[in-house]
Amino acid sequence: MGIVKISEDMHEHLRVASDALSRSINAQAEHWMRIGMLAELHPNLDHSDICRLLIRAELEGGLDLEKLCALADDSASPQRQAAAGARK
Repeated sequence: MGIVKISEDMHEHLRVASDALSRSINAQAEHWMRIGMLAELHPNLDHSDICRLLIRAELEGGLDLEKLCALADDSASPQRQAAAGARK
């Protein structure tokens, strides 16, 4: 565990989002970091794909980076896989 320094503006955005979504500020920040991490690791996934991925990971024992990477590779939609193949 550690301390992450963020701007006052970002902290205010976190406070508003955490109140709106009934999460603690830390839980909201962690949620945004998970979404961002997975979006960077798997740019082919959209937000709903990432949310399904996180739910699936939780059902399979929780957030584990190696598992999430494997699940993301398995869960890419057939349309996206076809589009990726067409771009090559």
